Amino acid sequence: MMKKNKFNLWNISSVIILLLMLVFIIYPLFLILGKGIFNSETGAFTLSHFIHFFERKFYYITILNSFKVTIVSTILAVMIGLPLAYMLRKIRIFGSKFIQIIVIVSYISPPFIGAYAWIQLLGRSGVITKFINDTFQLNFDGIYGFAGIVLVLTLQSFPLVFIYIMGALKNLDNSLVEAAESLGYSNFQRMTKIIIPLIMPTILASSLLVFMRVIADFGTPMLIGEGYRTMPVLIYQQFLSEVGGDAGFAAAIATIFVIITVTLFLLQRILSRQYSYSMSALKPMQAESLSGTKNILSHIAVYFITFIGILPQLVVIFTSFLETAGGQVYTGRLSLENYKNILFDRDLNAIINTYKMGLYAIIIIIIIGIFISYLTVRKRNLMNSVIDTLSMFPFVIPGSVLGIALVFAFSDEPIFITGTVLIMVIAFVIRRMPYTIRSSTAIISQISPSIEEAAISLGASETKTFYRIIVPMMLPGVLAGAIMSWVTILGELSASIILYSTETQTLAVSIYTEVIRGNFGNASAYSAILTVTSILSLLIFFKLTGKKEVDL
Repeated sequence: MMKKNKFNLWNISSVIILLLMLVFIIYPLFLILGKGIFNSETGAFTLSHFIHFFERKFYYITILNSFKVTIVSTILAVMIGLPLAYMLRKIRIFGSKFIQIIVIVSYISPPFIGAYAWIQLLGRSGVITKFINDTFQLNFDGIYGFAGIVLVLTLQSFPLVFIYIMGALKNLDNSLVEAAESLGYSNFQRMTKIIIPLIMPTILASSLLVFMRVIADFGTPMLIGEGYRTMPVLIYQQFLSEVGGDAGFAAAIATIFVIITVTLFLLQRILSRQYSYSMSALKPMQAESLSGTKNILSHIAVYFITFIGILPQLVVIFTSFLETAGGQVYTGRLSLENYKNILFDRDLNAIINTYKMGLYAIIIIIIIGIFISYLTVRKRNLMNSVIDTLSMFPFVIPGSVLGIALVFAFSDEPIFITGTVLIMVIAFVIRRMPYTIRSSTAIISQISPSIEEAAISLGASETKTFYRIIVPMMLPGVLAGAIMSWVTILGELSASIILYSTETQTLAVSIYTEVIRGNFGNASAYSAILTVTSILSLLIFFKLTGKKEVDL
């Protein structure tokens, strides 16, 4: 009997991927922990940084702030996304396919663009603010602080809940709902006693994604928080103040934040297993036509939610064509001045860098994502199980923490890459790879192993079978994850704001810096370019795959 070759493509791939994860994920995180618990001068073990954090309300209140913002935003996102998904599945709404695309578009835009757009509408000099104050003789001061952060993050997050629940309702067996109806259950009872319990795993999964996205968001509270500081903002501010000196305190705060996010992630995994159901839609839910008042109210509700969701994108595109006085005050006249400023009066590095580094990152993500998904499904062993677990780490690590970790790890010899294109690409790959891995894993799980066995029995090698048969069959799932990875790379701010240099500035960083400087016209033009790029990317994906929705 021949001895199995241990040095085949799959084992070598597993070793290489595991080493890359250890070097670029685990090692930087351990450095953060080390800097938080060891004195930088003496090397002695100390908890003084952690004690300092919890001794002063000025610092520990940020944990409570983060939880308040995140819990309220998550609840509101579910309260909007769940009914919207149910109405579009249950009721025949005119233009429902178009509405689904609009909701997806409203999701793929970065949250800080939503914050900037709402500043234009409800800031101190916003259009709506001026109208309210002038009409009703009020002194409304805008949406800054807790309320503004919650508004922006809720409207940015409900589409994610919507996308997930739309997929779950597609697999719901409607005969269960009909049976409940025949037993005299009202619409509300059918919703609360049948539908919600059946899709509870999906609600929990989407809520976790919203929770993790909101709690880690940096741009929104930084732009409109105005003193209402959250953990990512505190980490960023403390890190900047500590650069060149003792970075232990910034590392301690980052460690606390990671512990919180990992704990929440593990809790959600436990809850998901408790509430999981296996469901096959023998009789899928069909949209029904309503008449009279119910039909009118349903259309109004759906159209209103959709409009509010897409409003930030409409605002930034519209204001990008308005003339400004001094960059801050819009004169009301249409003009291409803002585009002239960013395209002809300065270099195009930010735009070029965004596409160039994004392209590098997405190629690496697709290649590594395909290998990881195949290894963890088809070649499961201890090493590949570890890789599967580590592949989800970037999902629960806030971008600001990852940025600081990479600076700690690679700002000295032997590997000095801070401020380079390479470290930006590494950050993009780490941050956004989970999307592609999860969708690729889902598609490979649906491909029968008998297909590979048949190809091998006909004389094809295992490697050739993988490249010629399995990879092409995986492409729809890979592309679904890759489009989410790509559009989120374009708007990546949390890690970029820490890692970028003048040579590696991106569109997201440019938008943020222009808003901070008060150059709203330029910020609108940059935002419009980023928004249109995301929309075009989504439309290309739909064209290539023939889909009209993104499955997560």
